[in-house]
Amino acid sequence: MKSSVKIVEVGPRDGLQNEVKVVPTAMKLDLIERLAKAGLKNIEATSFVSPKWVPQMGDHIQMMSGLKRYPGVSYPVLTPNLKGFEAATQSGATEVAVFAAASETFSGRNINCSIAESLERFEPVMQSAQSLGIKVRGYVSCVAGCPYEGKVDPERVADVAGRLFNMGCYEVSLGDTIGIGTPVGVQKMLESVAKRVPVSALAGHYHDTYGMALMNIYASYQFGVRVFDSSVSGLGGCPYAKGASGNVATEDVVFLMNSLGANTGVDLEKLVDASAWISTLLNRVPNSKVTRAILAKRVPEALS
Repeated sequence: MKSSVKIVEVGPRDGLQNEVKVVPTAMKLDLIERLAKAGLKNIEATSFVSPKWVPQMGDHIQMMSGLKRYPGVSYPVLTPNLKGFEAATQSGATEVAVFAAASETFSGRNINCSIAESLERFEPVMQSAQSLGIKVRGYVSCVAGCPYEGKVDPERVADVAGRLFNMGCYEVSLGDTIGIGTPVGVQKMLESVAKRVPVSALAGHYHDTYGMALMNIYASYQFGVRVFDSSVSGLGGCPYAKGASGNVATEDVVFLMNSLGANTGVDLEKLVDASAWISTLLNRVPNSKVTRAILAKRVPEALS
């Protein structure tokens, strides 16, 4: 019997939020619809943060009102605090995500507060979410290393992940923000976190800065993790390593899972079409080796 793997598609949010030129709302909505038609069931739609900090996500209300919702598809949104949560739910969000860090310095520079303060901000969010029946997902940044502090102790990751889980997050995504994790290190980190959070409630969010993302996903899969975050066409760079790739490409993750006999429910060919489409509109080559390989194979077929 095939094991099932849940893929959380973060391209429309995490992938596009650092684009220099503003991506039109209609284009984002079209991308989300293409991803849903490819079989993805969890697609991050937008972020309810201040447009002052993330201008690319300034159209979050329009995004939620324009979404063509497909049955069985979840469209979570990022909410940094109660104000963002309230705006998100008023716009029709049924699932939100909150984010903390395992590094004090990163927390201070990224969201202007300590780790403890960030978790305190989430308490009213969790209370409101529970009363409204809204699912909350938690993110932990810098689980392998920090751009300011270097290597991060797995016990610190476990502490933050455990606190998010105990607050009510149904799932905790572990993010290798700067992509320096290795399979051995990732498994050690998971060993620590699994003492505080059930493996069934963990997700892997690995960046590909040093080309380790797929290896870390495989190591996590072997550990028992069955949820992974990824971005179509590898959209989204690593803001802490100039010119480096960031998010792992969804196509590459699906290809890997297919080879392992794991069921993702995703149609790889349709996903490649979506990847090629958005890459063309953004005037770039797909940052997915699987997509480039499949597209290269199609060319002679089209010419015959």
